[in-house]
Amino acid sequence: MRKVILYIACSLDGYITKPGDDLSFLDIVAKEGEDYGYRKFTDSVETVIMGRRTYEWVMAQVDQFPHADKETYIVTREMRESIGNVHFYSDDLEDLVIRLKIKKGKNIFVDGGAEVVRMLLDRKLLDELILSIIPVILGDGKRLFSFGIPEQQLEFRSAKSFESGLVQLHYYVKKA
Repeated sequence: MRKVILYIACSLDGYITKPGDDLSFLDIVAKEGEDYGYRKFTDSVETVIMGRRTYEWVMAQVDQFPHADKETYIVTREMRESIGNVHFYSDDLEDLVIRLKIKKGKNIFVDGGAEVVRMLLDRKLLDELILSIIPVILGDGKRLFSFGIPEQQLEFRSAKSFESGLVQLHYYVKKA
């Protein structure tokens, strides 16, 4: 069965953006020729789930959607027409994930944002978490893990440290 994998970066104190959806703190670890395993990871997935605000931020940075070759679902409250493989999804997220998991194929990449992560955690739909910890304390912004999510036990898989100070943690989510 396909796995639903959160692959995301955050500050040491757990923020995925600075106030104002500012992601400039990611530049701290930008190093030519180093992608921190991102290409290898994206080669292992064929479906992407992301929130509308994350999608709009990405599209403001690039001319072409970077996951245009993958079936993508943008979680939104407003209906929009699909753009190629990019589908705007406003129905029940749990139903979508269940349908995607039973299809044959590669894994499913959750690419933010915080609201989508919260919905998936609330329904215990994540199978793995790969967190890239950026060596900075932001003190404010949008938290990766919001208050009130249900407890979930994790099984440590691996940790990698990089010259830039980035540490990447990989966990499996234990199922009851």
